[in-house]
Amino acid sequence: MTRIKRGYVARRRRTKMRSFVSTFQGAHSKITRTITQQKIRAWFSAHRDRGRQKRDFRRLWITRINAVIRAIRVSYSYSKFIRDLHKRQLLLNRKIIAQIGISNPNLLYMISNEIIK
Repeated sequence: MTRIKRGYVARRRRTKMRSFVSTFQGAHSKITRTITQQKIRAWFSAHRDRGRQKRDFRRLWITRINAVIRAIRVSYSYSKFIRDLHKRQLLLNRKIIAQIGISNPNLLYMISNEIIK
């Protein structure tokens, strides 16, 4: 029988995988079997952490709002501030309120005064 040379398909697939994991250390970027495992693990972590990132940022915004609100008024808390926002039907999300609180606390003070009235 004549010798059959393999095509370039498998090599091209492995090269594509290696380009994905090129920044990984050691065997995780060299050995094909390990590359496949690490690629699956990276995809899993990325999928999980996209949801985690949303939770973490929401916690950060809530913490910032609470800190600014308490610095402005001693007896006013985050939960009361958000409740009053909803009562007055002001459609400001937590990200925007946190940015306002960092960049211009006086504006947040004015907003809270308007809410209380």
